[in-house]
Amino acid sequence: MRIGTPLPSLDGATEWRNGTVTADDLRGAPVLIHFWAVSCGICSKQMPQINAWREMLAEKGVRLVSVHMPRYEADTDTAAVDAAIAKYGLTQPCAIDNLHRIADAFGNEFVPAFYLFDAEGKLRSFSAGENAARLVQPALERLLNQPASNG
Repeated sequence: MRIGTPLPSLDGATEWRNGTVTADDLRGAPVLIHFWAVSCGICSKQMPQINAWREMLAEKGVRLVSVHMPRYEADTDTAAVDAAIAKYGLTQPCAIDNLHRIADAFGNEFVPAFYLFDAEGKLRSFSAGENAARLVQPALERLLNQPASNG
């Protein structure tokens, strides 16, 4: 996905946890989309950062949505996903994308991965892999420090 690409559809999730959102629901606010999987050790290590961001970003009007993207057949076990959501204290909307429909809409092949969209719904940053959280941080800071648009 290229920088400037509009926020793809979030339709096609197998199930949602912590509420359902659509791309239309997210228009007008910056959005951080976080792809993860229960079998991903790096994802597990980054969960405290995700939770810290959720609280900090909410205060600044940024929406956080997680998408569980299974890497293996065993990852499609929704009970295991529910257990991970509880274990890591994820309270943001979380799509369970067992059919990879959302991942396909994003063209995403990686976990963890972060897609940051501005309030106009345009992609501002993408990062994936072990350093994904570290790499998206400066883009978040730039986005949050921009002066508010007057129209």
